[in-house]
Amino acid sequence: MDADADADDRFHLSGPTHMIPGAGGVRSLATTTMMIDWDNEEHRRCIAACIVKGTYILEDDRNTCRLLVGEALAPAWWESFHFRIVKVLKDDCGRKGEHKFIFGAIYEHVPPAGAPRHPSAPQYVVALRGTMLRHPDPFKDLWLDLKVMANTLHRCKRSERARAEVEALLGAGCSPVWLTGHSLGASLALDVGRRMMAENGVSLPTFLFNPPQVSPAPVINALHPTEVGKRDLYATSYVLKAGLGLVLSPHRKRMETLFQRLAPWAPRLYVHDRDVVCLGFIDYFQQRQLIQERFRGVARSAMTLSYRDMLFSLVGADKERPHLLPSAMLVKNSSDCDAHGLEQWWKPDGQLNLSATRYSYPGA
Repeated sequence: MDADADADDRFHLSGPTHMIPGAGGVRSLATTTMMIDWDNEEHRRCIAACIVKGTYILEDDRNTCRLLVGEALAPAWWESFHFRIVKVLKDDCGRKGEHKFIFGAIYEHVPPAGAPRHPSAPQYVVALRGTMLRHPDPFKDLWLDLKVMANTLHRCKRSERARAEVEALLGAGCSPVWLTGHSLGASLALDVGRRMMAENGVSLPTFLFNPPQVSPAPVINALHPTEVGKRDLYATSYVLKAGLGLVLSPHRKRMETLFQRLAPWAPRLYVHDRDVVCLGFIDYFQQRQLIQERFRGVARSAMTLSYRDMLFSLVGADKERPHLLPSAMLVKNSSDCDAHGLEQWWKPDGQLNLSATRYSYPGA
């Protein structure tokens, strides 16, 4: 690992120093006390992002044999916020004797001695990392990236394992449980949260950083259409979807029922307006809102549908695109930074150009 990458992994060099009272220069992790306001959305965002960062570094520590106390770089990313790791999530696939990748972890919030847990703080956090391109063997992650594009990620081992672990926590009476992830990990967390709501009626606080969304939005935007042209294009598509929905009535009714079940769950989607990976989420919510203001009935039906799902329904296959969400809090960053980088999300609001919009399913 190069020196810059190593510096990026060190909490006291790259972490959210604005949360350290009187921070200035390099601080000793042993004496660092984080100032945490659990009622502050900025602090909750920063903490969730840091725990995901720690999950990335957890795999780096394993891969580079930084396992001894004082060598491992990962723990500072969660211990600084009074969390302890209770379980490491590893890939079940692989040959016998082969090292298993760490793709996630479960963290328990342990308040300082004598202090009660804040009502807005989680009891547990399930954090899932994204693709590690610098890893010596990135192909397992890249294979799952292809599954995201093919809409088959929900059938992978990682997704099944993450769902099982969350169900076990909930079954043991643990609450609240946060879900969080970045990039590929955000797709996994989205699948888990969506299924918990759809199948169990449990709405989990969910923090998704740069979640991938496969759509033609990046191509459309690359053509630089006028705002009027873009709006008319999406309006035409929505009218067409609504018309097809009338023909494919069983599929449409199933999706509308699913949206009603999912509506109380509003995951927080943290996206950058120049990140092509998650650009589709921005267009999906913004354009559906514009069309809803013009054609309320058409928008309510069409927002539940995708051409691909309708095509599969013709051959008797019930599927739904994971980006089809009835509700969400879309937090968009427009500042000058690495658009797909996780580090932007633990910066203070004053260093970011943020806008947050709550989208809801009409009539829910």
